Amino acid sequence: MSWVAGLAPAAAEGAPMTREAAQRLVQIFVRPEANPQSPGLNAEGFGGLVMGGAQLYFEWHEDTKALECSALVYKFHEPPKPGVIETFQAEEKEGTDTGGGTVDYEPENRGLYLSRTYTQVPEERAFTKDMKKLMKASLKWSDEVLDRVASRVFHPEELTK
Repeated sequence: MSWVAGLAPAAAEGAPMTREAAQRLVQIFVRPEANPQSPGLNAEGFGGLVMGGAQLYFEWHEDTKALECSALVYKFHEPPKPGVIETFQAEEKEGTDTGGGTVDYEPENRGLYLSRTYTQVPEERAFTKDMKKLMKASLKWSDEVLDRVASRVFHPEELTK
């Protein structure tokens, strides 16, 4: 039995990810945090929650048998100006904490995320820790890194003073 009462374990740790295992992992994470009645992933393979100001989204990719977990950093109103996404990626390469994720820009919704993808089933408690780290990092990126990137891209002269 899972450590969350009433839910069976997702699957054996290290097993290839399946939709059922992804569903169970998301349920195990979402139920105590947000909604005890949550199905985890909907019929289209999407799920999510808002917790402590962070927005976390889940997406099952049938073609690659992967669970993608993405914490929102910023929603652009317009497509980002040239150099903006590259500067966020430079922050990641320079070692800014990403909570274990990678910088991920989704053009279809103009969202900038820190994302982690699972192709193997993680241990349930490790998954919960991973998601909390990802959300914490996304809040820091929203607060601190966003301003730093804007300064680097739009006002580089101020950084050399």
